[in-house]
Amino acid sequence: MEEKLKAFERLLNVMDELREKCPWDRKQTMETIRNLTIEETYELADAILENDMDDVRKELGDIMLHIVFYSKIASEKNEFDITDVLNGICDKLIFRHPHVFGDVDVKDNSDKVKQNWEELKIREGNKSVLSGVPASLPALIKASRVQEKVRAVGFDWDKKEQIWEKVGEEMNELKAEIDKMDEEKTEAEFGDLLFSVVNAARLYDVDPETALERTNKKFIKRFNYLENETIKKGRQLSSMNLDEMNLIWEKAKEYD
Repeated sequence: MEEKLKAFERLLNVMDELREKCPWDRKQTMETIRNLTIEETYELADAILENDMDDVRKELGDIMLHIVFYSKIASEKNEFDITDVLNGICDKLIFRHPHVFGDVDVKDNSDKVKQNWEELKIREGNKSVLSGVPASLPALIKASRVQEKVRAVGFDWDKKEQIWEKVGEEMNELKAEIDKMDEEKTEAEFGDLLFSVVNAARLYDVDPETALERTNKKFIKRFNYLENETIKKGRQLSSMNLDEMNLIWEKAKEYD
């Protein structure tokens, strides 16, 4: 524990030095490093998907730096400091885990833990179960978080198999609007279909964002193979027909 505290103290001291002596660090504000924080978060997410523990360690360090950076900026304005940040999260965790720090019995039921969590958030002053979902979240992640939160208060299907009827219903409604060539309603039905598919993923314990990103990576890898093999043959993709491309594409699957 002492070694961990010393390492954290070292980071705080380094931040103090940077803020005082580095022209770039000195001029930064919360607003100017906000986008950098978002970028670092995505880099961490990429490292996790790649299961690259060395990169995960590095990216966690970058995010830790940003937390300390924000706290330093706030302390200079007498708003709060890193102590307030750490005590705040400790207090919240203790309050929201009465089954650990109190006498609430959840009988090893993770769903019950989530339900208690949302109820406690309402008691803390949140006006809605959904008030904690950031407005700026990407739509796919937001859909997943919204569904998780309403599930925690009992708004969910009785049986997960019921979702497939809903997915089929939304697919049929989409096809109907496409046939009518109504662009606005077609977009709306695409949204409904995607929302229902995200719901299905949740019900079957699949994170839709992770699943889609893995497919993105798989597609990119296969397409890169297609491009490289085409170049080796002295040709260009634009000069090939789809059947020729598919032959190479099927070969690319062997390297997944």
